Amino acid sequence: MTSISRRAIFGIAAAVIAAVPARASSDEEMADMVVIFKSSRKLYLYRDGEPIRRFTIALGWAPEGDKQFEGDGRTPEGTYFIDRLNPNSQFHLSLGISYPDPNDRNRAAAAGVDPGGDIFIHGSDGRRPNRRPDDWTAGCIAVSNAAIEEIWRRVPIGTPIVIQP
Repeated sequence: MTSISRRAIFGIAAAVIAAVPARASSDEEMADMVVIFKSSRKLYLYRDGEPIRRFTIALGWAPEGDKQFEGDGRTPEGTYFIDRLNPNSQFHLSLGISYPDPNDRNRAAAAGVDPGGDIFIHGSDGRRPNRRPDDWTAGCIAVSNAAIEEIWRRVPIGTPIVIQP
């Protein structure tokens, strides 16, 4: 995304939203922040500073520490935003996370490595549609298919996401 402006991302996202499953129903509050606690394997949706929903997650296959480079199996830590929706994900549905940001790119460049990318919150790969107990992704945040459907409805593009150790 080095040459695509944020305005272009939001324009593309608006076109995608028109073609994806329905968003939150009238009885579901939209989230205005997502917070992930890697150590407890929990994802929280927040609205006006209050948690409105909690989900159990799986992480990258090497979950300790911040993502350093492509292929390290770590899930990034820091503050990002939801930057895209993928209704055709091989993992049911997925919400893109704006990793890597300029700080991640600079750190990786200084180390002479590729920071990686394509970090998502997503569902299952279809082999086990329910929550998986172990960390298994390449660095993404995985939830059950039922959870990703709810998260999909309640988290709009542009929502901040804070990923804590």
